[in-house]
Amino acid sequence: MGFIGEFKEFAVKGSVIDMAVGIIIGAAFGSIVNSLVKDVIMPPIGMLMGGINFADMFFALDGKTYASLTEAQAAAAPTINYGLFINSIISFIIVALAIFILIKQINALKRQPAPVEPNTKECPYCKESIPIAAVKCSHCTSDLKG
Repeated sequence: MGFIGEFKEFAVKGSVIDMAVGIIIGAAFGSIVNSLVKDVIMPPIGMLMGGINFADMFFALDGKTYASLTEAQAAAAPTINYGLFINSIISFIIVALAIFILIKQINALKRQPAPVEPNTKECPYCKESIPIAAVKCSHCTSDLKG
């Protein structure tokens, strides 16, 4: 089998397709989390911190003062956007927490219950099932001691 044949075999394997689907869903999940952080979580945090808008927290490297990050970007000023970095950190923490919870639940579902200890045994004489602590068979009355 040549290089192209091997590549075709690799590309259509189930694991590769599953991985591609996972990446696509992960990208969509990332955009949902980014919106959650930007539109739902950060406004109340900013309000609690005295009306701070994290998206407008930046430092202009040209030494000038700008009213907003949008204004600084329109002026082509070099900026350090630490507010957007804070948003990214919060997004990462939320994604990591969601993945941790998901993996924890999957692992809990995968765990096999511990095997149940038997509470019966087989009589060596009549082969009937009897309690494990029995010293005499209730079926054939054989003495099981010794």
